[in-house]
Amino acid sequence: MQTATSRDAGPGVRLITVGPEREGQRIDNCLAVLLKGVPRSLIYRLLRTGQVRVNGRRAKPDTRLADGDQLRIPPVRTAAETESGPPPAALAGSVAQAVIHEDRDFLVVDKPAGVASHGGSGVRFGLIELLRAARPQEHLELVHRLDRDTSGVIVLARTRSGLTGLQRLIREGQVTKQYLCLLGGEPRRAKFDVNVPLRKFELQGGERMVRVAEDGKPALTFFREIQRYAGASLAEATLGTGRTHQIRVHAAHAGHALAGDEKYGDREVNRRLREAGLRRLFLHAARFEFDLDGRGYAFSAPLPADLATVLDRLQRR
Repeated sequence: MQTATSRDAGPGVRLITVGPEREGQRIDNCLAVLLKGVPRSLIYRLLRTGQVRVNGRRAKPDTRLADGDQLRIPPVRTAAETESGPPPAALAGSVAQAVIHEDRDFLVVDKPAGVASHGGSGVRFGLIELLRAARPQEHLELVHRLDRDTSGVIVLARTRSGLTGLQRLIREGQVTKQYLCLLGGEPRRAKFDVNVPLRKFELQGGERMVRVAEDGKPALTFFREIQRYAGASLAEATLGTGRTHQIRVHAAHAGHALAGDEKYGDREVNRRLREAGLRRLFLHAARFEFDLDGRGYAFSAPLPADLATVLDRLQRR
C-alpha cells in the first residue's frame, strides 16, 4: 500500500497516513493488503475490538478511507514474518493462463475451484498473490471475491478508477452476477425468488457462518431452473444483493441446498451426487455484466469440465 507517511507509535504499532490512491477504499480491504497473510477473521476481530482506529476513532469493516486519514494498526504477526519466498512459478503460471479478458482497467479470470481469492486463514497463496507474482509490474486489486470452492468469473482492477468505479456499481446494485448451481431435489416452480435477510456469525475458531435472521441485512436471490434430473435441478441464480454465502444459504432455506455444500447442504443429497462424481461445491460464477463510463462489459465462463461431467452422468441415469 502506498502512503504519504508511515511511522511507529509505540512497540509494534504503526500510524499510517492514507494516500490518495486509497480514497474510498473499505478499511477491511485496505488491511488485507497491509497485513498480508493475516486471516480475515483476525482483521475483523481487530476492527470489532477497536484496535484499529481511523483519526483516533473506532472503525467498522465497511468504513471507507479518505486521503489524509490517520490509520492506527496494532502489532500483528504477518505472513512476511513467517513465510519466505514467492509462490511456485508453475502455480502462478497456471492461474495466469486462466485470464479471459484484460484491458486498461480490468483483468478478468476464470478462477479454478480450490483457489482462494486471497491468502490467509491457512491459505498461503490466493488468486491475487499468484497473479501479482505472475505480473510483478502491474498493480492489481480484487474488485470482489469468490469462495474458494466456487469457480468462474472474478474481476480484478488494474487502475484505481476501475476499482472504485466498479465497486460503486456493486454497492448500488448495478452489476449483474449470474451463477450456475445444482439444487438438491426438484423445485415446485421453475422460477422462484428467495427474499430473506442474512446475518454473519463467527464460530469459535474464526469460521464464518451465515444464517437467516430477522435482524440481518436484506438479501434477494432469483432462481431459474434450467434442467431437471432425478433428485436434482440445474439452476441459474441471479443475485439481487451480494451477501456472503448468499446463494448457498438461500438455496438451503428454500429446501433445495446446493449439491456438494458441506457447510449448509444436505448430507443425503451430497452422498448421492458423490456417486455421480461430484467432488466439490456445485457453484460456478457464469456471468458478470456492468456498464461503466459509457462502456458495456460482459464476461462469461463456461461450466468447468468436472461439473459438466457430473451433469452428463445424471442425464444418463
